[in-house]
Amino acid sequence: MAGSSLPRRALGRTLREHRIRAGKGQLVAGLHIEISPQSVGRMEDGRKIKISTSQIRDLLDFYGITPANKERDEILALWGEVKQQDQAAKMQGTTKGWWRSYSDQFAAHFDHYLDLETAADQLTTHQLSLVPGLLQTSGYRRSLTIAADPDLSAVDVERRLELAARRQVALDKDRFRMKALLSEAVLRHQPGGPAVMADQLRHLIAASERGNVTIRVVPFSAPAPLGLVARSFALLEFPPLASRLVEPPVVYVDGYEGALYLEQSDVINRHRRAIAHLEQVALSEDATGDLVCRIAKEHAE
Repeated sequence: MAGSSLPRRALGRTLREHRIRAGKGQLVAGLHIEISPQSVGRMEDGRKIKISTSQIRDLLDFYGITPANKERDEILALWGEVKQQDQAAKMQGTTKGWWRSYSDQFAAHFDHYLDLETAADQLTTHQLSLVPGLLQTSGYRRSLTIAADPDLSAVDVERRLELAARRQVALDKDRFRMKALLSEAVLRHQPGGPAVMADQLRHLIAASERGNVTIRVVPFSAPAPLGLVARSFALLEFPPLASRLVEPPVVYVDGYEGALYLEQSDVINRHRRAIAHLEQVALSEDATGDLVCRIAKEHAE
């Protein structure tokens, strides 16, 4: 968990809730502890800023969270956890996410997703047209990369493939679990041609043999396909913090021009219901394996 964003995100969310409850704006909060309102916003978004323990204490006083309030001790304990992880990350040389060295190769919004994906211990994804990034082969990823940007240099293509490969190390993490619910269309599209797709499907079969990866296909014949309404999304869930706080899940929805990060409890619950419905109509893991094998052979012919 060294370098994890979870404690910082939990601290930021807690401070935002108390600021709003106290009826304070980011401008006056920043003025009170001599930082900019933009810094207050970044802190509340779970991003790293320069701030001291004394400033955190002053902010809590400003929000009316006095030493007599037990929440104060909980918040300061969370702040201690943030500092501890910062120190551990510094000792390990991981003060920044490893992916930031590839920042010229992905959209600005994807930096936040990679931060979340690195911290998550469970990922449930529903995909209507594409194989999830963590399960893509290099040939499949290459075809998508070139299709999205035909003028990309060979060097940049290779760097993007390297980024994709490094992301897939997540599958080897302790306690990480991935569940992929894929439309049958994902298996039948042919990015890069039939040979590339046949290899990709064989890779899915191999990935499904991992103890921490579940892949199930929602066939075209599935009744009442709620997935067509819910569309593609990923639900990221996180392990409990050392302070026993639980960081809420995040639904990530990627689009051609940007992305959405959704944390509202009603939104999370709707997506959980969509997942439950998809699991009801999806093929079993064994039937999924049979279908993937059959379509892989069709692509290879």
